[in-house]
Amino acid sequence: MAKAVADVTEDNQGGYASNGSPVTGFSHMHDSGTGGASSLANFPIFVYPGCANDELDGCVFPKTQRSVEVVDGSVSARPGYFTIGLGSGIKAEITAANHTALYSFTFFGNATGNASVDAPLSPLFIVDLTDLPDTRSNGSASVDPDTGRMTGNGTFEPSFGTGTYTLHFCADFPQGNSMRENGVFVNNRGGSEPKSIVMGQDNNSPPLPAGTYTWFDEVEAGTSITVRVGLSFKSVDQACSNAETEIPDFDFSKTLAAAEDIWKDKLSVLDVDTTGFENDDLETIFWSGVYRAMLSPQDYTGENYLWESDEPYYDSWYCIWDSFRSIHSFITLVDPYSQTLMIRSLIDIYRHEGWLPDCRMSLSKGWTQGGSNADVVLVDAYLKNITQDVDWETGYEALIKDAEDEPPVWDYEGRGGLYSWKNLGYIPADDFDPYGNGLITRSISRTVEYAYNDFCIAEMAEALARQDDYEKYTERSENWKNLYNPDQTSNVNGADSGFTGFLQPKYLNGTWGYQDPTLCSPVMSFDSCYLNSGGHETYEGSPWLYTFFAPHDMASLITTLGGPDTFVSRLDYLHESGILYVGDEQAFLTIFQYHYAGRPGKSTERAHYYIPSQFNTTTAGIPGNDDSGAMGSFVALTMLGIFPNPGQDIYFITAPFFPSFSLTNRMTGKTATVKTTNFDTAYENMYIQSAKLNGEDYTKNYLTHNFFLEGGTLELTLGDKESTTWGVGDDNVPPSLSTKT
Repeated sequence: MAKAVADVTEDNQGGYASNGSPVTGFSHMHDSGTGGASSLANFPIFVYPGCANDELDGCVFPKTQRSVEVVDGSVSARPGYFTIGLGSGIKAEITAANHTALYSFTFFGNATGNASVDAPLSPLFIVDLTDLPDTRSNGSASVDPDTGRMTGNGTFEPSFGTGTYTLHFCADFPQGNSMRENGVFVNNRGGSEPKSIVMGQDNNSPPLPAGTYTWFDEVEAGTSITVRVGLSFKSVDQACSNAETEIPDFDFSKTLAAAEDIWKDKLSVLDVDTTGFENDDLETIFWSGVYRAMLSPQDYTGENYLWESDEPYYDSWYCIWDSFRSIHSFITLVDPYSQTLMIRSLIDIYRHEGWLPDCRMSLSKGWTQGGSNADVVLVDAYLKNITQDVDWETGYEALIKDAEDEPPVWDYEGRGGLYSWKNLGYIPADDFDPYGNGLITRSISRTVEYAYNDFCIAEMAEALARQDDYEKYTERSENWKNLYNPDQTSNVNGADSGFTGFLQPKYLNGTWGYQDPTLCSPVMSFDSCYLNSGGHETYEGSPWLYTFFAPHDMASLITTLGGPDTFVSRLDYLHESGILYVGDEQAFLTIFQYHYAGRPGKSTERAHYYIPSQFNTTTAGIPGNDDSGAMGSFVALTMLGIFPNPGQDIYFITAPFFPSFSLTNRMTGKTATVKTTNFDTAYENMYIQSAKLNGEDYTKNYLTHNFFLEGGTLELTLGDKESTTWGVGDDNVPPSLSTKT
């Protein structure tokens, strides 16, 4: 839960960004790599080495006025640790336990910004009743006059959802540092009396700055002061208890070592051979992706004040529209027990909230971006043997509710337009929906996502021998075809693309509407398809892109688009014309869809184009934002050569970026190993020529999860030309609904 870092002024959705912008404080909770508004970063600490003229009001309290520059070259980070130098003469080091952040501030001089101040080195610590997006509606804080312990709470708004949440903190110092005074501040003034403050909602926007401070006596240069901050959604007492239990002795080195040991254990299931590489850039790209893919959802078990339950509670599902495409498949591989807890949490959210979430953060309901994609996450887990203590009967009930019942407001749960969905087989652009309300946009992208959601439900129905449900949802899963306009052409940058037939909006009366097939792509109005009333009929992508979204029946899609050769040409055009932006997660699957046309070598080519051209070790080396680890999991799975088709028991085999790797399943204890012959670090031999699975010839261009459950060895022979024999033919491409026997 504690994810502490410095907060900067620009591009600060995750708190810190390597953009040179100044630091406004150090806060204790963040969501990782989200888009849109900043989130969390509640109750930041700000530290002064001393106040101008050695007077309290010589220190600036409002965060809009107190920012301090970062020392060039001072920032360093690794799992469990972050450090940064400030122009004010302070070095900050940060580590954390589960609900507790631990900071060590070392003071080398007294400066404000970059200018020296004629004052003693007398550190002042403030805790600010704010968050990064400035959403506090009320709050309170107090300071213990004897110990300097600062406690408090606040009510805030989620960054991409509805409602409010309340959070509590408990910040204190180890004994031994001589205190000068403490008190509270409001706006730009502080005072040693009173020792507590209460802030109600008023007309100030942003909210009026307020909080507490503790001021220490003069210290020698090089002195370090440690601050421990416990957090809880339930109470100040629990925040203090969390801190005292998790970091009882304020020992920074010990806490850091414990955090590093946890990460080493989590990462130990992967063993990657990096023999022969002249530099470690690709290894850095890979392990950074693995690390980022394991940051969310976050374990808030024991901190949910909304209901009492013995089940685990995970939060920061931010958002499942992003994460279902790769994050959860990755976690299922490397940490199946955690994925099991997440599945149990999703089902428990359904028990108490009435619906599965499509997005959720800070104990609040988040906005739904497309379909009910928790359906995909649940079914993916079910197909991959995530079973320990999972109530799958209730899980299936939740899936059926998504498919059959429309909530009063479907902006943050369930699906909208279900009457039309069931009766017309698509979501009309001008839908008449008196049964619920929500944002009437995205009719194309919602249609294709609902179709895939229903296919996933059909898979589980089949496994449970519920034949009527299987037939119903299988039929509905074919609804994507109802928005395919075979006559629609597309011009790209003023020239005919040469391809005909695209998804298009359709009205209630069955007539076609129109959205330029390139709209909402990098070549045309890229930023015009977001979650707002001015949005269009696709979400964060163009009809060009969404026309490829039929993950469950690629054989039918290939036929619809003119057969394998035309399909491959069209897919090439998508990747080479500038229409596709790999920083949106819908792009992931298109990189590997060549497999369905019997061209797995083309998938490998695309993977090697995007990594490292778009994913690299520069500060711009993540396209767009990381979306809670979606980009990280894409990189990790792609570099291993086992990217999944989420919601199905399919992993596309591509040549890995390393000579070999092994992955040990934590639940079965079995190890799956992928080895290559003729591997070269220049990737001239990037094409699979043949394969053996456990010593036997293997011609399929995909794996199933059984390989990772039961272990084994996949041996890939590589060459410098695309094979015309391996992974081709109807028997060797991944299965599709329409070819199912």
